[in-house]
Amino acid sequence: MKKLAIAALLTLGLAASPAFAKTTGVKIGVLNCDVSAGVGMILASSKTVKCTFDRAVGGKEYYKGTIEKLGVDIGFTGKGVMSWVVFAPGQIAKGALQGRYAGASAEASVAVGLGANVLVGGGNKSIALQPLSVQAQTGLNVAAGIAALRLKAVKK
Repeated sequence: MKKLAIAALLTLGLAASPAFAKTTGVKIGVLNCDVSAGVGMILASSKTVKCTFDRAVGGKEYYKGTIEKLGVDIGFTGKGVMSWVVFAPGQIAKGALQGRYAGASAEASVAVGLGANVLVGGGNKSIALQPLSVQAQTGLNVAAGIAALRLKAVKK
């Protein structure tokens, strides 16, 4: 229970951080990702993602990839869903979300848990992914550290 409280405080600290509060650019859509189940390996974890980018203007795009965490990650989690609002300097080309994103991460799971991940990256490192809804997952896990998301454009 103590670990859950620590992870919750980390999540609140992340939400109050300048990176979370400062989002530049315009909202160009929403990225929804299904996250695979996984096991934390104390210092790192990696899970596959399948994502749909719903553009504010221009339809849908599909991506696959991995989300990795480097830092404390102990326990196991079931499948989850993560959603981010996508911000960019302006409208972007099709497939432009492809690339690497990085940022701080914190989550806690006891049966059903929550997590938040603020990520910045993309081709020109000009795209910001701000959590729309926090991660919903099942399992028993505590994690905090640096998160990296790698996306590759795919056809549905």
